[in-house]
Amino acid sequence: MGKIIAIANQKGGVGKTTTSVNLAASLGALEKKVLLIDADPQANASSGLGIDVDAVEFGSYQVLEHTKTAKEAITASNAPNVDVIPAHIDLVAIEIELVDKDEREYMLKKAILDLKSEYDYILIDCAPSLGLLTLNALTASDSVIIPIQCEYFALEGLGKLLNTIKSVQKIHNQALDIEGMLLTMFDSRLRLSNQVVEEVQKHFSEMVFETIIQRNVRLGEAPSYGESIINYDVSSKGAANYLSLAKELIKKNEL
Repeated sequence: MGKIIAIANQKGGVGKTTTSVNLAASLGALEKKVLLIDADPQANASSGLGIDVDAVEFGSYQVLEHTKTAKEAITASNAPNVDVIPAHIDLVAIEIELVDKDEREYMLKKAILDLKSEYDYILIDCAPSLGLLTLNALTASDSVIIPIQCEYFALEGLGKLLNTIKSVQKIHNQALDIEGMLLTMFDSRLRLSNQVVEEVQKHFSEMVFETIIQRNVRLGEAPSYGESIINYDVSSKGAANYLSLAKELIKKNEL
């Protein structure tokens, strides 16, 4: 049985999509079968794996609407062992369209239930908000990875996200677990970066991944070529970081 992991933080620019794309590609490189679901209307995770977003006919929008099955919306990516359910700008409308539907928080869960046995990992790239899209992702998931950037306002808004996770656990998905907090955009030269790492580790000790994602130029360049860091430059520090994260995740889940 596969594991469904949401990658969520309502703050933008914390490395959610970078993590979704590169963790998926790293797990694929380690011979795990992966499905990445793009649940962000910006569709950056889709284009980051070489998918032409404008040409997407069926994607997460149709899956959430239940007009297409999840299987019909799956497309291959340019990363080995990684499939994608892509997003499209249409997804912006889904929150309004689902508002008066029964069990609207469970639309994604119902749609992907039978895919669980076909993949080792299903990753969901969430939108930078705590709206209905993210709620659907958290309700459908077994666990959540929270990227936190090593910057001044890192912990701002974290309480809000943890409260949302708590209420999802209480109302919609009692089994939801925090897979871990992932420190991103770390720059060892900056005192602030080191302080954020210390603070997060002090507050959340066991919940923080050992792997820290460092600031890396190649990591920033890869999406403009529609490639994961594994395809773009496997010898880069960014690739080493994400492979390390993938190994840590596999080890944790196979114990």
